[in-house]
Amino acid sequence: MSYQNITLQIVDRTAILTINREAKLNALNKETIGELKDALAEISANEEAWGVLLTGAGEKAFVAGADIQEFMDKSKAEASELSRFGHELMDTLASFQKPTIAAINGFALGGGLELALGCHLRIASTNAKMGLPEVSLGLIPGYGGTQRLAQLVGRGKALEMLLTGDMITAQDALQWGLVNHVVEQDALIAKAQEILQKMYSRSKTALAAAIQAVNATNDSRGFEAEIKAFGQCFGEPDFLEGVSAFLEKRKPNF
Repeated sequence: MSYQNITLQIVDRTAILTINREAKLNALNKETIGELKDALAEISANEEAWGVLLTGAGEKAFVAGADIQEFMDKSKAEASELSRFGHELMDTLASFQKPTIAAINGFALGGGLELALGCHLRIASTNAKMGLPEVSLGLIPGYGGTQRLAQLVGRGKALEMLLTGDMITAQDALQWGLVNHVVEQDALIAKAQEILQKMYSRSKTALAAAIQAVNATNDSRGFEAEIKAFGQCFGEPDFLEGVSAFLEKRKPNF
């Protein structure tokens, strides 16, 4: 299968999925989300692929966020459907029966961090910056971020990130439990491959069972609440001001 926004190659039993929109800092638009879904289906059916390494093209960004231009002129119902569309990708990643690792090579913001949160493990380069800045747009994360972030770093730290919208460094992310390892950028892919190769020496059925068992602790009601709340933000005065300010490259006046 050919893709416009991503690349897929299999190296040493690892399916390397790269979001290939470097000029847009690999922003996560709806088309890219759809291609990632298709690629994961392809990887799932490919017996040569034992695991997934997800990263972004270039050295600046893993994924610098969602494509905000797509948010314009959406109704609350359409926004909820967009959120659900993104949730389907993140849920597929989280429940994937082959191990998935996000190699965070720069900015992972908004939907980009949510994409990384959907993976089973996260490795960050020393220059990585992570955050969920949606409150500065009059929004909340809409692709599972409110739930998965709290599961990883705890309620207090998650609320600090969500309510300030501030970015954190790779070292902070490591200390908080958001990422598993921090390495120099030129060692990032090798480190992810090293961990995956160790997993490949273990039982495939046991790996799948472990993923399923850990995921059983999730409460789907929280994800549904996020989808509804995300949609309700659309059309509100703060949303209109926040998105307009972002697109006009100015500070919002809430």
